[in-house]
Amino acid sequence: MKERGLRKVFTGKIISDKMDKTRIVQVTRTIKHPFYGKVMKKTKKFAVNDSKNESHTGDSVSIVETRPLSKTKRWKLLKIIQKA
Repeated sequence: MKERGLRKVFTGKIISDKMDKTRIVQVTRTIKHPFYGKVMKKTKKFAVNDSKNESHTGDSVSIVETRPLSKTKRWKLLKIIQKA
């Protein structure tokens, strides 16, 4: 059998828990501009599957890549790092 590749894991903050079994997680990362060298913050929002509805707005969470679950959901909740 062929082994599965490594899945991406990110940490971020939950900014919305209004949907059932879905959370919106904001992931912030710092990058260095290729030419100017300035360090900048980049943020991105991910729709994350939370099947048990155990996380809420403000929680720090870890998310992992998964198969497509809906039109926008391709991530699932791995663990809650810190409660709000």
